[in-house]
Amino acid sequence: MQGLEEYMLPCLNKKLFGMECMGCGMQRSLSLLLHGEFIAAFKMYPAIYTLIPLMGIIFLNFIFKIKYANRIITVLAVLSVIIIILSFIIKQTYH
Repeated sequence: MQGLEEYMLPCLNKKLFGMECMGCGMQRSLSLLLHGEFIAAFKMYPAIYTLIPLMGIIFLNFIFKIKYANRIITVLAVLSVIIIILSFIIKQTYH
């Protein structure tokens, strides 16, 4: 998995405006997770731990109809958005 970083997409927002977007760090965080660096992944992009279950539930709901999928998806989506916005604000404030 060492070569995974070679395939990461650059942030267009960062290239054009010199400022990170709300998605910056997601690919690197996923790479860190795949390498077993869980704390570093959280520090890179905290919402990774709500986005992965969100994507998993959405995927599983397509295959098996999960009883409370809509509620679970809504809660995880709202939580993800809150974490993304808060971490973006903190990143912009302290960097």
